[in-house]
Amino acid sequence: MLLSIVIPVYNEREMLPTLLAALRRTLGNDCPYELIFVDDGSNDGTSDALRRVAGEDSRVKALFFSRNFGHQVAITAGLDFASGDAVAIMDADLQDPPELLPQMLELLGEGYDVVSAQRLTREGDGFMKRHTAGMFYWLIRKLVDDRIQSEVGDFRMFSRRAVTAIRSLREQHRFMRGMVAWLGLREVILPYHRNARVAGKTKYSTVKMLRFAWTAVTSFSALPLRLSVFFGFFVAACGLAVGAYSIFAERILKATVPGWTSLVCLNIIFSGVTLVAIGLVGEYVAHIYEESKGRPLYVVSDSANVNTVRPDIAKAVILPPQATDRETDYETAAGKAPRV
Repeated sequence: MLLSIVIPVYNEREMLPTLLAALRRTLGNDCPYELIFVDDGSNDGTSDALRRVAGEDSRVKALFFSRNFGHQVAITAGLDFASGDAVAIMDADLQDPPELLPQMLELLGEGYDVVSAQRLTREGDGFMKRHTAGMFYWLIRKLVDDRIQSEVGDFRMFSRRAVTAIRSLREQHRFMRGMVAWLGLREVILPYHRNARVAGKTKYSTVKMLRFAWTAVTSFSALPLRLSVFFGFFVAACGLAVGAYSIFAERILKATVPGWTSLVCLNIIFSGVTLVAIGLVGEYVAHIYEESKGRPLYVVSDSANVNTVRPDIAKAVILPPQATDRETDYETAAGKAPRV
């Protein structure tokens, strides 16, 4: 059984030697495997390091994006090119321990399609990160899909048929955890203690985490739109109540109703609700617009140890390799100007 391990990387040059050593130590020579690195537009020398490693070991394969397309798209590209009977996804920072891979393989052999690693602890994460992560999973289960497991990230292993199913989902705004839950395949949870990063810094800033959470909600649920409708009804009911009280005070109490402050406050509330509702509708319309353009999910500008002839991959651009020295010499000998 061939095991494919998909590893998205972005500016992880200093992590690569430690990561490769840990993977080789865990997998040894008994398990045939391939390592598929997806370089998501790194600019710190990660690309050159991956080319050197791929030149020394044919089991190391690398895809190089033309620019940064995002973590979830990098995972998608790795799954597109994985040829193993079992495919694992893990990050390059060693917070996902490679030592779990043999156990995940055993569980996959018991007939499961998805083996998901669930974090029991989050070593190295601060107070804010732990609590915002807990809030994120609570909201996702309430607003999106209660089949999404708490504290389960992208560290998973898939059977071949699960990979085939995931490949068929080609939406532009990608939330892999929601996609896996939506498929409803047979899944088992493997608890583990998450380690701190060995080196480097996390690439997920607070802004990126908020954007990721918003993509998760809007890609898999129309609940925000429905909530805006209910909130609009609630504010309208409050306005009717204020109007009824004004009539009561003028007719029964014979009192002048203070008007300026209440009118200004109500106007602000109504304006705010209107803008929020329009913004929510605009967000979903923007998603529809981006999907309707049908642009590819990613552009692979170069690769190493990978057969790039894959016409079956939908919504992806795989550029041909650049001209070799031999081709350049031939064109020069034929009287053509060499390509620059």
